[in-house]
Amino acid sequence: MVTLTTAEVRSDGVTLIRQLGLAAALAVAAAIGWAVFVPSAAPVLERIGVAGPLEQVGISLATDEPDAGNGPPRGGGGPATVIAAPVEQGLVNDRATAIGSGRALRSVAITPDGAGRLVEVSVRSGDTVTAGDTVARLDDASERIARDRAEIALADAQETAARFERLSESGAASAVDIRRAELELRQAELELRQAEYDLSRRAITAPIAGSVGLVRVEPGERVTDSTEITRIDDREQLLVEFRLPERFVGSVDTGHPVRAYPLSRPASEYAGQVSALDNRVDPASRTLQVEAEIENPDDTLRAGMAFSVALEFEGDSHPGVPPLAIQWSSDGAYVWAVRDGAAARVDVAIVQRRSDVVLVEAALEAGEQVVTEGVQTLRPGAELRIEGAAPERLGTDDVASES
Repeated sequence: MVTLTTAEVRSDGVTLIRQLGLAAALAVAAAIGWAVFVPSAAPVLERIGVAGPLEQVGISLATDEPDAGNGPPRGGGGPATVIAAPVEQGLVNDRATAIGSGRALRSVAITPDGAGRLVEVSVRSGDTVTAGDTVARLDDASERIARDRAEIALADAQETAARFERLSESGAASAVDIRRAELELRQAELELRQAEYDLSRRAITAPIAGSVGLVRVEPGERVTDSTEITRIDDREQLLVEFRLPERFVGSVDTGHPVRAYPLSRPASEYAGQVSALDNRVDPASRTLQVEAEIENPDDTLRAGMAFSVALEFEGDSHPGVPPLAIQWSSDGAYVWAVRDGAAARVDVAIVQRRSDVVLVEAALEAGEQVVTEGVQTLRPGAELRIEGAAPERLGTDDVASES
């Protein structure tokens, strides 16, 4: 066990007090040096209530404002070296996005024209057909018999009409007989046309060109005029239906460009344009139904797919500044503008952010310069030296002449 004498305890206490005093002195000295030589310290010291006492004891805070003798700023700062960029003028891009569903440009369900038994199905799912191609065929035995009977009746009527025509030349046939023979001939012609039409309806053909969907019947089945044989989709182009908020009414019209992204493949982009608009806003959802037509050159899209649709609208014109120029304080966003060779704080309201520019609402003109680098020590009115700029653009000639 170690026993300390009273003298040793007192000695250790004195040493500790000296060390604490030295640390406090160093801290005070560092604080004074920060206040004297760093202009950005003044606002901090003012907020915590230390600036006033320091001034009372004769310690001057660093500032970028010139002294009464028009010399360089106190604290040994001189002109602050910064990098600046010009203000641009840009249009706000108002963007609308929506989720829509795709459907084929044309889609037709194939059904028979009448009832009967299927004797042939000529297509398979996935086949490509053109308009007029035979898809399936119904039993047509009775229709063929009717056509043959009509052909015989027509031949007999033609022979009768020709005989009466010869008799009329010799005066052996009356005008009434000749008229009756002509009517019977025309009737026979119509009956043949009807028989040929009925026979043609037994062949089920494609009304449009496109791709064949699932074939839902087999040869030998009995079908009616409501039986769906298959469906043909013309998907060279797809129609995407979606809804936009009513605030876009008047901004969107047919021909407006759109970009569509399948939700199953969001990295794939398809270009298109608005093809149709509804003539009224839905009062329940306050939305306008829109239809866009997108290209499907590789036949990778299918009807029924979900799409994310994006439309861009040009808005109002606003000043644009580089993202690095935007600074923040408790009062909001601001930038440092270069005016007459000095820093001027300009409050801004951010309207839209882009990757290379921020559109703002502010008292800025196109071509005016704003500081992008070197903003840490700036205060309103601070003299600036823009790196790479000519002296006359920095206000240094005026300072030299006044001195």
